[in-house]
Amino acid sequence: MSYVRFPTKITAGVTFKHSFNLTAYPATGGWSLVVYLRGATSINMQSTADGNQHLFNISAETTKTYQAGHYGYSLRAINISGEVEELDSGVLEIIADLSAINTSTDLRSHAQKTLAALEAVIEGRASLDQERYRINNRELYRTPLETLLKLRSLYRAEVAREQAKAKGKSLFGQVVRVTLE
Repeated sequence: MSYVRFPTKITAGVTFKHSFNLTAYPATGGWSLVVYLRGATSINMQSTADGNQHLFNISAETTKTYQAGHYGYSLRAINISGEVEELDSGVLEIIADLSAINTSTDLRSHAQKTLAALEAVIEGRASLDQERYRINNRELYRTPLETLLKLRSLYRAEVAREQAKAKGKSLFGQVVRVTLE
C-alpha cells in the first residue's frame, strides 16, 4: 500500500472536493480512483480525470443524502486493463448536515450527555443523606456518592479530550491541526 491518505471526515449537504496527484497511477495513464464506503449505507465515489490528477467532486445535492455515522472505506486505483490496487483504507466519519437537522436534536456526544446527567444526580443528592431505604417491603438503593464522583471525574476527562481534539490539540498541548487542500 502506498502512502495516500483519504480524508477522515465528510460533511453531508456540503460539496466534497478532493484531488490526488499520483505519479504511479496517473489519470492520463488509464487509471481512475474509486472509494467504497460501507457503514449505515453503501456509498461508492468515482474520481474524474483532471489532467494527470484524480478529482473527487461530489455535489452537495448528492452528499445531502449521505447518512451520518462511521464508515469503513477503501480507496482503490483501477486501470483500464482491470488491475486493482488498494491505496488506503480505514474509517471515516460522515457528519450530519446541520441544515437538515431538527431544532430539538441533541448533538452532544455520549460523554457530554452522561456528564450532564451525573452532575444533575450529584446536585440532587446534595440534600439526601440516605443511600438506601425501605418502605413496605420495597427498597431503593442509590448509587453511592463516591461512585458518582469517580464517574464524574472520568467523564470530565473524556469531555476534555473531545474538546482538545476538536480544537486540534494533542494531550501535550501542542497544536497539531493539519489542513489538506
